[in-house]
Formats: sequence, C-alpha cells, structure tokens
Amino acid sequence: MHFGFSYIGLIFLLMLMVPNIIWSKYKPQDYDTYAKNENKILLALERIGEVAVSCLALIFADFNIGKISAWSAFLLIAFLLMLLYEGYWIGYFKSEKTMRDMYSSFLGVPVAGATLPVLAFLFLGIYGKNLPLILATVVLGIGHIGIHLQHKKEADKF
Repeated sequence: MHFGFSYIGLIFLLMLMVPNIIWSKYKPQDYDTYAKNENKILLALERIGEVAVSCLALIFADFNIGKISAWSAFLLIAFLLMLLYEGYWIGYFKSEKTMRDMYSSFLGVPVAGATLPVLAFLFLGIYGKNLPLILATVVLGIGHIGIHLQHKKEADKF
C-alpha cells in the first residue's frame, strides 16, 4: 500500500456522489418516514463505512492505473459496476420515483442502488490490494445494503 492521491478514487466518489446530490431533490415521497425506522446499528455501520471508504479511496495511490496486466481486470470490473450504478440512477430518475423504484433491482442486481457501489469499491480494494478499503467496504455493505433491504421489505408491503 502506497499513500498518495488516487484520481481513480476521486472518479469513483464523483460517480457515487453526483447522482446522490441530484437524488436529494427527487427523493421518493415517503422516504423520510422510512428513514425514521432505520436500524441504528446498521445506520452506524453505514456511516462509519461511508467515511472510511471515502477517505481510503482518496489516500492510496494503489488505485490509480499502473501497468496493465491480468490484475487490471479487477479495476475494469469495478468501473463496470460503477457504470451499472449510473444506469440504475438513470432508471430511477426516469421512473415515478416511488419507494419501490428506489429499492428496485437493476439487470438482476437486487437493491442495486446499494449493492452496485459497494461491489465496485470492493473490487477497487481488491485491485489496489488494499485490505483497509476491503474491510471498510464490508462494513459499509453490511450497513448500507442492510438498510436498503429493510426499506425494500417495508415498501413491498404496500
């Protein structure tokens, strides 16, 4: 692991944050009601994971493109997962923006809005051979995907 700025980490974080900033103006109508019922442990894990993943993605130069090899496939997979995440958001923004739309699957990936970026950062951590990012992504995934599954279960009741 080598400390240094990661432009790849920055690109991934921008791909993550821009749709979320736009989403803040197009939340599903009942979102705040669902958010009040979130499991506090999952919420804590999500927040810890968000901060850790965001920081770690930026401070290790190992995520930047280096020598192209078979190992580069992990970076390619990570990037493709982020592109799928962008596709999920396009679908959401074109939808009626209901809670069901928010927690829908995309190309067979369940709760795609949570699953795709978590998998992308996991593959980025594998590509960079960076155990701290891998562990932070696992923490994020438990919290973020767990909350999304909880919301999906609630939304499917109605």
